[in-house]
Amino acid sequence: MPQSSETPHSSHEQSAGGTTAGRPHRRRHPLRRLAACAVLAAGVLLTTAGTGHADPYAKPGPVPMLSPGTLDARYAAERLTIEKALKTARDVGDTDRARALTAFLRPDRRFLSVDPRGRGQAVEVVGDLAHARRVALLVPGADSTISGFDVRAGRAWASPGGGARAVYDEARRVSPGGDLAVVAWLGYAAPRTFSSDILTDTRAERGARELRQFLVGMHRANPSAQVSLLCHSYGSVVCGRAAMEGKGPGGPAWRKVSDIALFGSPGTTAWTAAALGTTARVWAGRGATDWMEDVPHVRIFGLGLGPDPVSRNFGARVFQAGRAGHSDYLAPNSPSLRNLTYIALGRPADVTRT
Repeated sequence: MPQSSETPHSSHEQSAGGTTAGRPHRRRHPLRRLAACAVLAAGVLLTTAGTGHADPYAKPGPVPMLSPGTLDARYAAERLTIEKALKTARDVGDTDRARALTAFLRPDRRFLSVDPRGRGQAVEVVGDLAHARRVALLVPGADSTISGFDVRAGRAWASPGGGARAVYDEARRVSPGGDLAVVAWLGYAAPRTFSSDILTDTRAERGARELRQFLVGMHRANPSAQVSLLCHSYGSVVCGRAAMEGKGPGGPAWRKVSDIALFGSPGTTAWTAAALGTTARVWAGRGATDWMEDVPHVRIFGLGLGPDPVSRNFGARVFQAGRAGHSDYLAPNSPSLRNLTYIALGRPADVTRT
């Protein structure tokens, strides 16, 4: 469930209201609850079968392994992949994909991974990854695609790339010279909102493996950097599953993760923050107009994604998210963007909590 237009309701308005001491104030919204349940029901009932057409996009070629000395070569290799995919998009008349890929080729943009097949995956670096003191990974949710990588429903901040730039720009505003790099990590096959995949952690398990593998490569490129995971909607399920892999492959890289922020989250499949099995600070936030409040937070027989991360029993550090709608957490001048940026910077004392 993404920083995107898949939501039944969304709001651009931001404030610090809608809270009571301890946790966000829970209001009863019968119509919103009905709409949220309809989304879940549609996920069970609607088919997501493909068209049967062959994918016109080629599998990406081999790229250099990540290390301090290969970053520039990696960026150059991915640029070639983008150019090839752009030619295909133009040849087949895929105008949305062509528009997005054209923007990818701007001289100031750097990608560590691009796979144009299917709905597409991409990993972009904003800032100086090799020398950053801290790195924030933005992990987006459902309906995230290459075509919507930079803008969703007319809002840049509601997309992986635009959201990463929003965090980077806010970090430069509140902490000039703070040595933060931000990675927009669409490194997994995000599910569709209207699909049965959204009700289980199957896609998240696969994404978690990819996330931990990416962290290993990033650790090689910058072994000293501390990492914050900013996990939106279904992306929080990916982060939760990655955390619960514990001392599996990539342990040294995972130990550099100091903070995990879950926002607009449907759950992580963990029953408590402690059950994530991480030494990182676990944060959670939900805006007062986010329809995710009305989704049933259950898990039974593998269906559902578990307890609400902003609930008291879950045990996360709950930060103020103002009146954010499901796609508006990274909107400019919002309390949610400010707090997520402080989490990215590793400044927990500056985060406003509820």
